[in-house]
Amino acid sequence: MRALILNGPNLNRLGKREPDAYGTFTLAELEQELEQFAYANDIKLTCSQSNHEGEIIDWLQQAERQSFDGVVLNAGAYTHTSIAIRDAIASIQVPVIEVHISNVHKREEFRHHSYLAPVVEGQITGFGKDVYFLGLHALLLRNQRG
Repeated sequence: MRALILNGPNLNRLGKREPDAYGTFTLAELEQELEQFAYANDIKLTCSQSNHEGEIIDWLQQAERQSFDGVVLNAGAYTHTSIAIRDAIASIQVPVIEVHISNVHKREEFRHHSYLAPVVEGQITGFGKDVYFLGLHALLLRNQRG
């Protein structure tokens, strides 16, 4: 199975940004743990991060062209603002799992709405960095079932 972990704006600041909400782990540490999980589960993993909406859209479209089996996406604040990312997800045949480190429903009201929710396979929110592993596991199960 081939999977893409795609992180949006400000997630490059993990470990420094609001540790009460996001924890003290860095993006590099998270990606290293994800690569170990992927290796143990025979997943070919690609990890990307961008603060730019258009680049995230490009990677989503490339996921289809490059025959990825799924995407685990933390779109960060773009979740609540980007119709363009929503449309990109809707336009591809690759399943996308939306994840959020913090429980967005316990935070500011503007974070309660996801433009992505209607077009993703599912959402996982509030379990810290485990949301990424749960997302990969969901893609594994989906892939096994066909």
